[in-house]
Amino acid sequence: MEENFKMIAKCFFGFEEILEKELVALGAQDVEKGVRMVSFKGDKGFMYKANLSLRTALKILKPIYFFRANNEQALYKGISGLNWSKYLNANQTFVIDTTVHSTYFNHSEFVSQKCKDAIVDQFRERTGQRPSIDKQYPDLRINIHIDKDQVSVSLDTSGNSLHQRGYRTATNIAPINEVLAAGILLLSGWDGQSHFLDPMCGSGTFLTEAAMIACNIPANINRKEFAFEKWKDWDNDLFDKIIDSLMKKTREFHYTIKGFDKAPSAVSKAKDNIRNANLEEYIKVSEENFFDTEKETEGKLHIVFNPPYDERLDIHMEKFYANIGDTLKKNYPGTNAWFITANLEALKFVGLKPSRKIKLFNASLEARLVKYEMYEGSKRTKFQVSE
Repeated sequence: MEENFKMIAKCFFGFEEILEKELVALGAQDVEKGVRMVSFKGDKGFMYKANLSLRTALKILKPIYFFRANNEQALYKGISGLNWSKYLNANQTFVIDTTVHSTYFNHSEFVSQKCKDAIVDQFRERTGQRPSIDKQYPDLRINIHIDKDQVSVSLDTSGNSLHQRGYRTATNIAPINEVLAAGILLLSGWDGQSHFLDPMCGSGTFLTEAAMIACNIPANINRKEFAFEKWKDWDNDLFDKIIDSLMKKTREFHYTIKGFDKAPSAVSKAKDNIRNANLEEYIKVSEENFFDTEKETEGKLHIVFNPPYDERLDIHMEKFYANIGDTLKKNYPGTNAWFITANLEALKFVGLKPSRKIKLFNASLEARLVKYEMYEGSKRTKFQVSE
């Protein structure tokens, strides 16, 4: 039986708790929440499963070596102390990603260069040949993390960031990252048990992620490849077994998922991406201006969207955000509406009191995810008791 080993799932600020829940639900062992990361244990099959399934992880690292270094000689010696032929052949390629939080080392590029020299020199001394660097398509992606004098060496099991799901070929001016979209949906409590609407859907990322959550489809099922597929211990049969078992756990969805956008180009892109994800049967997209629409379905409606802000489009901010509030209030009774904005000033003009505010980051921009509850009838009559 495969032995369990430690792994680290990296995530966005504010997503640590939902990533922890995802890992526990998936069956991870010894799950521990950190800052922008969650550590856990599992075997090789679980490493495959985590990469395929986790919606809020950006990368999954496998730590293989720890040592202390407070100067470049100690760093070189430490990296040389690992037998790199276990992971790499002399005719293969590699790349090093480095993160540094240390007074001993100032530049991550310098650290990467020094570590590269140590690995290359080891191969040259032992075999007379040396592996080369390939930043685009390396056979092995190595992660070096230095905190003060603690050096952690990990293998990157994922490769490109896990937000690159593989279904999105067409995007708009400022598309929302797939991992950010999935995390927002999970934070909003979306579980597929009601109708769903994204009234400003852009290229359809919220719609696609919402359908995948509703149907319990693995987040990265459409992805072309993971870094571990080039490893020496790659097990294709095990990987296929993991995919089969995950696909057996998908479920039916009995509500509607709809998206509006007033730009024909956005509607066309959204439809392309939804088709790429094989989700056309669950999602309908139409060219409409949200401010001219009203609720079409009976019962509870879950709304999640990413309205434009000044960073992206030229809009009259006050009027635009006031229109959002008016449209929700007048035309969308019985809904929970969530949206993310990095324009914190603009929230004042919505004219509704949010019942929740969650601090997140959209790329480098500090943002807020806000929730507005629209009651059937007025809130006052909802709580009145007849005499």
